[in-house]
Amino acid sequence: MAKVTFIGAGSVIFAKQVMADILSFSELQDITFSLMDIDAERLRVAELMAKQFSRRIGGRAKIETTMDRRTALKDADYVIHAIQVGGHEATLFDFDIPRKYGLKQTIADTLGVGGVFRGLRTIPPLLDLLRDMEEICPDAYLLNYSNPMAILSLAALKSSGIKYVGLCHSVQQTSEKLAEYISVPYSEINYVVAGINHMAWFLKLEHKGKDLYPQLFDCLDKPEIYGDNKVRFEIMRHFGYFVTESSEHMAEYVPYFIKREELIGKLDIPIDEYVRRSVRNIGRFEDTKATLESGKDLETKLSHEYAAYIIHSLETGYERSFNGNVINNGLIENLPADSCVEVPCLVNKNGFQPVAVGKLPTQLAALNQTNISVQQLAVEGALKGKKEYIYNAVMMDPHTSSVLTLDEIRNMTDELFEAHAHLLPAFK
Repeated sequence: MAKVTFIGAGSVIFAKQVMADILSFSELQDITFSLMDIDAERLRVAELMAKQFSRRIGGRAKIETTMDRRTALKDADYVIHAIQVGGHEATLFDFDIPRKYGLKQTIADTLGVGGVFRGLRTIPPLLDLLRDMEEICPDAYLLNYSNPMAILSLAALKSSGIKYVGLCHSVQQTSEKLAEYISVPYSEINYVVAGINHMAWFLKLEHKGKDLYPQLFDCLDKPEIYGDNKVRFEIMRHFGYFVTESSEHMAEYVPYFIKREELIGKLDIPIDEYVRRSVRNIGRFEDTKATLESGKDLETKLSHEYAAYIIHSLETGYERSFNGNVINNGLIENLPADSCVEVPCLVNKNGFQPVAVGKLPTQLAALNQTNISVQQLAVEGALKGKKEYIYNAVMMDPHTSSVLTLDEIRNMTDELFEAHAHLLPAFK
């Protein structure tokens, strides 16, 4: 039976969901889970969790644990990558240093100076993983869930021939939310989404062949709905399409919103939101640990994460579609061929087959391009170890450049290089 290796299994909330999803398929219940993490205590908790899940299905799943990545990769068919290099401490640097310069952030895991430095910290271990896979399990699939998704995916796909796809849940979450907004059963809506990770667009949104966008535009005048997602509704008002990632994310990908206090208040933009989430995640880990050590069952329910469904399709041949992050190479005609795009993909026994979507509406491609420029410069800087590319990446960031001068950006970036120096070997 297949072997699934988790790199970063200590991210127990995420690992919990994916393992439970996988074991929900009868065809996958004899699977082997190989759990790997560099934190021994988190790995121990992940092992307790996996063994509990296996017991629930009669002990059919096999559980392995190790702190050695190469050991975990032996005989792997699927590798799930979900790591956060530097943890909570690094996150605080990503927020605290920019704040000194007057730069406010909400999430800082995808774009902007926070996203760039999270990428710089994560690219080296990701490339090490790819090199190990090329040697130990060259036919395995790598399913990446780590952020910044586009930056990491671009670095991976430029550096290795391993079968790779970047996965996110923003398409699934947003499509469910849109069905709720317009009071249509989720199972009955049809959509096409394409663009880049966290800034992909609902190009088509239909119910039984009927365009749902007129109803969605009506929501602009419904305070109880508009108030739930003000930034995204404002983007739709001005650019014509709904975007995949949440308002707190989208606010920092463009130059329009986090610039004046009255705007921040009016649009309910949660500054420093990821810092609060990081603290909550530490608490959630402790709660999960206490539940497992008490012998109580963890509550689980099926999620909309793609990983389990992809593995099931690759193992059984059952064809599905999902949105994946891959090299563009003409899939979206008016975005750079060497950029990372998020497009519909088919999956079956033959692997992944990304679907060409043609041209995006010009205004959407233009918004995507502002983010792609940052991603490409960050990846070039990471792969070549050149700081100048990193300065330029941050200078090109739409939000950062709307707030800071070029000298302020360079000085802020230097401070972040110094704070994260132990995690950035390419720049020593």
